[in-house]
Amino acid sequence: MILGVLGGGQLGRMLALAGYPLGMRFRFFDPADEVCVDDIAPRVRAAYEDVDALAQFADGVDVVTYEFENVPVDAVRALEARGARLLPPLVALDVSQDRLTEKQFLNGLGIATAPFAAVDSAEGLRSAVATLGLPAILKTRRMGYDGKGQAVLRSDADAEAAIAAFDGTPSILEGVVPFARELSVIAVRGLDGAVVCYPLVQNWHHDGILRVSRTPSPVVNALMQADAEYAARRVLEALDYVGVLTIEWFEHEGRLVANEIAPRVHNSGHWTIEGAATSQFENHLRAVTGLPLGLPQALGVWAMVNLVGTPPPLETLASLSGAHVHMYGKAPRTSRKVGHVTLCAVDEGYLDARLAELLHVVGIETGNTARA
Repeated sequence: MILGVLGGGQLGRMLALAGYPLGMRFRFFDPADEVCVDDIAPRVRAAYEDVDALAQFADGVDVVTYEFENVPVDAVRALEARGARLLPPLVALDVSQDRLTEKQFLNGLGIATAPFAAVDSAEGLRSAVATLGLPAILKTRRMGYDGKGQAVLRSDADAEAAIAAFDGTPSILEGVVPFARELSVIAVRGLDGAVVCYPLVQNWHHDGILRVSRTPSPVVNALMQADAEYAARRVLEALDYVGVLTIEWFEHEGRLVANEIAPRVHNSGHWTIEGAATSQFENHLRAVTGLPLGLPQALGVWAMVNLVGTPPPLETLASLSGAHVHMYGKAPRTSRKVGHVTLCAVDEGYLDARLAELLHVVGIETGNTARA
């Protein structure tokens, strides 16, 4: 079986590495000069607007999937017009690529989000600020990830500066949720409608980039896990979704408030490669090819730390007890994810000690956010 993957970043690389033991083959499509998958699979390098290149990519492929949610929708439509089978479905991209549409969709399913207002003009931004108050976050409706395409408005001066600088880009203003912590749930739906969910993961971000994840998340009760799974099932079924989907959450006063949907395998699920009965990457491949879904249970307790910018020497990382090092083959660059390390432990206390050691090596100071 041959799978076509739109995008050739580290998520695509990990998909292929999960699929090879199952006898799957891969072909990627990405316009960049160099990408993470170049040393492990063939790639069509062309612009997403190149219809002939898309046809070459899709020729002989059994199913097409994607590893990031900002795939141009027109490219997907061009593939479907040529008979390619795309999973997850196009509607998932339509919903997740527009932050306003996404929040309206979640609210329509009864899933709470931060308060929000559409912003299409400077006057509209002034009105949204008056309605939602400050602090608030101004985000472009489309594109943007890892903190890009957004600005925090903390004061009247910030708001006035944003209003004066507003360039007409369709945007959304979101009220700030005073969250206790950030969580995520990774869910998978198969072709037959079967759904499995991984344990809630606790996440810590810095400068908009995920730095640390822990699972099973400390101090998560069965009711919170059930609420997250119920919401994920609602989303999966409403979209007739097939594959892995992640919902990022804020915990506020003991309740979950949805932040956003990621219709793909997710950074906060990297721990599943070594730490779950079936990794999120293998389960995504099982789902889109019609195989039975694997068990999502965690095997022990885990933490994941992203390597951002210039990482420590490999020898240093490999010397840490319980560490599994993943390097993506990327050149170091400020704010760029170049790899990750997962840590396994038999209990929370031992994990705390190993994680503190790793964070010191990487140069991350989280206070108590990685544990609380």
